Amino acid sequence: MSPSTRAILFDFGGTLDAPGEPWKERLFELYRSEGVAMTPSEFAPVFYRADDQLVGTVGRTLSFADTVYRLVDGVSAALAIADRALTGRVAAAFIDNTLAYVQESRRVLARLAPVYRLGVVSNFYGNLAAVCDDLGLAKDLSVMVDSCVVGCTKPNARIFACALDELRVAPAEALFVGDSLLRDMAGARDVGMPHVWLAPAERRQGEPCCADDRVIASLTELSDSLVR
Repeated sequence: MSPSTRAILFDFGGTLDAPGEPWKERLFELYRSEGVAMTPSEFAPVFYRADDQLVGTVGRTLSFADTVYRLVDGVSAALAIADRALTGRVAAAFIDNTLAYVQESRRVLARLAPVYRLGVVSNFYGNLAAVCDDLGLAKDLSVMVDSCVVGCTKPNARIFACALDELRVAPAEALFVGDSLLRDMAGARDVGMPHVWLAPAERRQGEPCCADDRVIASLTELSDSLVR
């Protein structure tokens, strides 16, 4: 990382709340563990339909748990699953898994915050700030940019610019950390921001978008290299 780096921006879903595994993949595995038979390609449009239905329809103070339950309710409805107990188990498992992983993210942010200005840039539903507060992340974040609030989504350069402007740093002075090659890595690249790909080996698909991109398996690996 450049000595001029003053800020670090993170993706949320799949980065701060899970080790390189987006919500779609996590939910697919949980439904499959409940015996729901489908392929990833069959699940994808179901998830995206339920995901899109939440954008802009939730209150800005909706909690993390309630957000997950609403999303899973929508997915189950689209899958014609009438078993409320199954839906509840999927949502509860997703929440428990997130809470377990977020402990690492909280430690990483607390370690980085005295040295760098930190923020989140996420394609979300309008309640990102409340969710980050719920999970104990917000106290170390200077900016939380929610696509639904600002009116554009990653990889659009404008959503990255919103965070950089609020932090008052140039793209070259910031680092973006995310799990998506298309939304995070390519988006940060196009705005001129250095970027780090969170992609554990067992989940890695494809090659880094730039030849010299750093690839990490965990956020702790990142903080270990940045703070001595």
